[in-house]
Amino acid sequence: MTENGPDNLIRVARENGESSVAQPLDLGARVRELRKARDWTLEQAAQQAGLARSTLSKIENGQMSPTYDALKKLAVGLEISVPQLFTPPSKGQVNGRMAVTRNGEETAKVTTTYEHDMLAEVLTTKKMLPYRTRVRARTFEDFDGWVRHDGEEFLYVLTGHVRLYTEFYEPIELRRGDSAYYDAAMGHNVVSISPEDATILWVTSLS
Repeated sequence: MTENGPDNLIRVARENGESSVAQPLDLGARVRELRKARDWTLEQAAQQAGLARSTLSKIENGQMSPTYDALKKLAVGLEISVPQLFTPPSKGQVNGRMAVTRNGEETAKVTTTYEHDMLAEVLTTKKMLPYRTRVRARTFEDFDGWVRHDGEEFLYVLTGHVRLYTEFYEPIELRRGDSAYYDAAMGHNVVSISPEDATILWVTSLS
């Protein structure tokens, strides 16, 4: 085995500086676990890794022993290191998930008051809902009453100047770089008060 082979890469350093080899792991089951943690289909995962769908299927089902080159492609596609393919997470640790949304690839949801660009939509069962919003509303009257929903919400002004209306507080003006965190069950609305439509980043808790 070469010095860059899998056997050496799965050696785990202990805190005291010693090292040991991780216990054997079902690679196919581990790859399937990592793929499903990202809510990817076989087709999506194969495309991310630059492998044929049939190849990935055989790896997951233990019908093929992948080459080191394939292992590297899998790791890159899953956005982890090669050793993590062989090392299970510690007890109680949630499998890592990550979603990258490129600028211009967001899903747009348009209302009369806001234009939302949804972020990290490939992940389901999220605990947070992030989205970038262009604020089209100019007055409180542009809304059909208060917006209310479960959870807590974080607002960060990216561009422009907004006024945040809340049910129990006086209106607050926020400029670029300003932020607010509030109970989303409390009525709230945001309007642009700058010449151009303001843009904000919103993150809403889902649990």
